[in-house]
This record gives sequence, structure tokens and C-alpha cells, in this order.
Amino acid sequence: MPESHAVPARGRVGVMLPRDLPVAEMLPYARRAEELGFEQIWVVEDLGWRGGIAQAASVLAATTSVTVGIGILPAGARNVCFTAMELATLAQLHPGRTVAGIGHGTPDWMRRAGSWPDSPLTLIKEYTTALRALLRGEPGPANGRYVRCEGVVLTETPDVVPPVVLGVRGPRSQKAAAEVADGLLLAEPAAPAYITASLRHLGTAVTTSAPEIVTYDAAAVDDDEEAALVRVRAGLEAVGEPDWAAHIDPLPFAAELRAHRAACPDARHFARTMPAAWVRELSIAGTPSQARAAIDARHAAGATSVVLVPAGPGALACLDSLARALDQCL
Repeated sequence: MPESHAVPARGRVGVMLPRDLPVAEMLPYARRAEELGFEQIWVVEDLGWRGGIAQAASVLAATTSVTVGIGILPAGARNVCFTAMELATLAQLHPGRTVAGIGHGTPDWMRRAGSWPDSPLTLIKEYTTALRALLRGEPGPANGRYVRCEGVVLTETPDVVPPVVLGVRGPRSQKAAAEVADGLLLAEPAAPAYITASLRHLGTAVTTSAPEIVTYDAAAVDDDEEAALVRVRAGLEAVGEPDWAAHIDPLPFAAELRAHRAACPDARHFARTMPAAWVRELSIAGTPSQARAAIDARHAAGATSVVLVPAGPGALACLDSLARALDQCL
């Protein structure tokens, strides 16, 4: 039987591969991230951009040791048997280097694609339970409301089973992660207060003694603090919208932030006029010492991996500046 994935180390720092990165820059970016010492590279699967599994396979093949996370694969988009086959193949070819993120997907995107279920929570619980069983080489569980793979067995299974984390926001979905997954992926912004609140939703009924807690945050570092804050603001334009309520509710300035958004004509103006203190809390931005403190605060709150989402033009240049500034964290 295959082994379970290793207990996650604490204090890792990763970087996201930007979804809009020109295709010619994707693999040089991944190689450079590994060369600079980032421990993880996360790829995203947003409707209309690039596929998560194809990106992960390419990045794994182009690098030698960095862990590659997929964040996230929407449960409604793929048959679980074939997702398990894809992930098992990646994990066989690149042992111990893959993390699989599963989520509901953005409701609007999923509805447009005809893949939004009546009960997203039921689907993700059935899907994740089946996926992890198949990756372990076990027969698929009894057929459920959405997932039907009873008795299916993968012939080819990895020696090291990749962890499966749920990229979900809501309390009920995060509680489900404690029951069926290996941890959580918290999308940006993942301020320490949001990490703490999410861990409370996990409670004590987690499936592993050391759950993976992966966080995303927009990041910009510069010796000139204001220059870094200016670059990162564009990455915060959405946080005043209703879908981001779970990220904002735990913050001490949540009511003020909502009032500020209501007074602004659009999201761009909201982000551009947000107080600097809020920007620092909702991102990893500022001088090198400020950025290191922000990363440390997320690790202290329970994050096992802090993933930086480079903000500003020129992805490779941003990558180099983040690594030079944050070398004490890598």
C-alpha cells in the first residue's frame, strides 16, 4: 500500500505562478523560483485561463525538487476517477512533490460552465472522500448523490500519496475539510485573524494530526514602503465585495472597511484610497522587515505554507525582489 504524505514542515514560503504570465515565461519563472529557494510553486485554475493539471505537470517536469500545488481544481468540473488518475500519475512521476487543492469553484464561473450543483457542500464532501480513497489504492466508496465511483480501483497508485486540501471560505465548508481532507487552502487575503478563525472552524476533528494550512496573499516588497503599498493595492480591489466577507469579518476594522467600500464609486477607488494600515494587514507588503514580520505572523497563526502572489508589472523582476528581500524566510 502507498504511504501517506509526509507530515508538513512548518514555516514554508511559496510563490504563485501568475495566471496571466505569458506562456513563454512560465517555465523560466518556475525554474527561477526554485533557484531562488522558494519551497513551493502554486498554479491556479481560473475559468478561461490555463488548466491546473497541465500547468502542474509542466512545472514539475521543468524543476527538480520544489513542491507544486494546484489551487484549486473545482469539484464540479471533473469526474473524480479521472482526477485521481491524473494526480496519481503526477505523484508517481514526481514523488512527494504535489499538493492537490479542491474547491467549489467560483459560483458564477461554474454556473456558466454548467457545473454548479444544488448542494456544493455535499458534492465536495463526496468528491474529496472518494478522491483520497482512490489515491490510496482503495476501492471507490458507495455511490452518493453526485459522485459515482463505487468499486473503482486505480491500478497505478503513488508511493507517496499527495495531500488533498480544500480551498473553501465558508464555516460549513471549512468544517467539512476537517472531516474529509488534509487541510485548508485560504485564498487571499489571508490575514492572521482570518487564519485563526478558519482553524476554529476546523476544530479538533481533523483527519491528520498536522493539517496543511496554505495561505495566499498579494505581495510586494521595496526599500521604499510606499512604493510597495502602491504596487499591492490593485490586488486588494475585490476584498470589499460580498464574496470576501469571510476574510473580512474577523478583522477589527471590518465595519469600517465595509463603510469605506460603500462610499467608493468602484473597487479600484476603494483599493487606492484604503488606509495604509489596512493594506499592510491584508497583504504582505512594505519594507523587507515589514514583509518578514507579516509572513511570521501568518506562520504564528497556524499557516504551514505562506504563498506570495507577486504584485506589480514584470513577474520575474517581482520574483527576484521578493526573494532578495525575504531571504531570511527562505
